[in-house]
Amino acid sequence: MWAVEGFTAMLRAADRSPATVVAYGGDVARFIDWAVSNNLGEPAAVSTRDLRSYLVALTERGDARSSIGRRRASLRTYFAWLADRGLIPTDPSARLLAPRPTLTLPTVVVREQLESLLDEEWGDDEWALLDRAVCEVLYGAGLRVSELCGLDRSSVDWSRQLLRVMGKGRKERLVPLHDRGFGAIRIWLDEGRDEVATEESPADALFLNRRSRRLGPRDVRRILDRRVARGHVYPHALRHTYATHLLEGGADLRVVQELLGHESLTTTQLYTHVSKSRLQSVHRQTHPRG
Repeated sequence: MWAVEGFTAMLRAADRSPATVVAYGGDVARFIDWAVSNNLGEPAAVSTRDLRSYLVALTERGDARSSIGRRRASLRTYFAWLADRGLIPTDPSARLLAPRPTLTLPTVVVREQLESLLDEEWGDDEWALLDRAVCEVLYGAGLRVSELCGLDRSSVDWSRQLLRVMGKGRKERLVPLHDRGFGAIRIWLDEGRDEVATEESPADALFLNRRSRRLGPRDVRRILDRRVARGHVYPHALRHTYATHLLEGGADLRVVQELLGHESLTTTQLYTHVSKSRLQSVHRQTHPRG
């Protein structure tokens, strides 16, 4: 009746990322639970007012604006698909609004934490080699965790020192990586990966977890928890730090946008708010009374 399986099959056929398929499917399933509990037994019975009431309920529950915005996007995609297939007469989500996301500044890793993470002794066992390679790539290339976990051996261009990264929307980009990062990957491949791989391990995956499967986001979280001595460093914070340090070093904003794989320059501009030291440095060097 609700055709959720058909909806998720459509997302996969449209080459949406596995994470998007899971997120949108879960969002729709949670809405259906709410709808049924409010005597809405089929999608054709859902009105725009019902959808607004659902978003209000999420707001009153304390859900973040960004989460509500994503659920709105999930429902709009779902109901538009139902209408396009003729499963409902009209699309009730066409004029559905959601609260504007709250502007939050990115978290940047402080120097002491970064030095503790990257410069201290790691050991030379297989998992220490993996941990170092993962952290060097996260900070050195500014990848999203999902992008790092999706890297294959063929993603590494040794001759040009580039990583071939599959980003959001299945868009591919080339990202440079420093010598230490490539060195850490090489040591992991030469001395670590084959030691932990099994017959069930994906042959192409660059990084493997302790179950000898492709590394996942939770595995990356555990790596940082093990390796950071002073406080917590979240994987995405290393991406924020990468972008901020590039801007503070004088990188052009559009270059940083390309490296991060941002669709909009507006997203990248958020990092200018956390690069005040760069602005102060330019002021001191260029202003007559600096």
